[in-house]
Amino acid sequence: MGRSLSGKTYWLVGASFGIGAALARELDSRGARLILTARTQNRLAEVSATLSHPPKIVLCDVTDSASVTQAADEAGGIDGVIYMAGDYDPMTAADWRSDRALRIAEVNFNGALRIFGAVVPAFAQRDRGHVVVVGSLAGFSGLPGAIGYGSSKAAIMQLAKDMRADLKKTGVRVQLVNPGFVDTRLTRKNGFRMPFIMTDDKAARIIANHMTSRRFSRSFPALFSWVFRLMGIGDLLRA
Repeated sequence: MGRSLSGKTYWLVGASFGIGAALARELDSRGARLILTARTQNRLAEVSATLSHPPKIVLCDVTDSASVTQAADEAGGIDGVIYMAGDYDPMTAADWRSDRALRIAEVNFNGALRIFGAVVPAFAQRDRGHVVVVGSLAGFSGLPGAIGYGSSKAAIMQLAKDMRADLKKTGVRVQLVNPGFVDTRLTRKNGFRMPFIMTDDKAARIIANHMTSRRFSRSFPALFSWVFRLMGIGDLLRA
């Protein structure tokens, strides 16, 4: 029997576009109460208008520690937190832009450290909570043009494993999802063929289904995830 999301309050960080916005709609359809976070009020209002139940909107810049602390206070009591915030620009080693790479890492990984640091200790203290980490198949293997992105996703995937090791014998659940290519404003920057690309709505359904399961991690599409792990995606994309 799967776990129900109905009536649970989830803080969804990175809800303004792409998979985050789609996951807000999916969780809303399953009866979850939502706190939506991103940097822009207008875009969150647009996402809010697509939901059946009015969410709480909390603005936050995950690259700023003071902003995260204030947002966590505004979010208040929650049953779970989902870190969806992400940034990406195609960047090769030959076209290295350190400022841009650092910004990507700030959003994808350091922002997660700030958000989880603001809520996970309280989960551990009360022995209850749900932590959902969104990694990427790019974290398993080298991806062309992914300077800053692939390494930051590998880091957040390791962070999920570390949290799980610490919290395994508690009432706090930690789960990891690793999507492949999803049709979003970020992947549309790519100039290469993206095998098995899926819609953000489909990705959101898979993530929500995983949240109701008892498994720690899920990588999808399943077949493509094994290509990343065993064959090396760089060789496939150059074929």
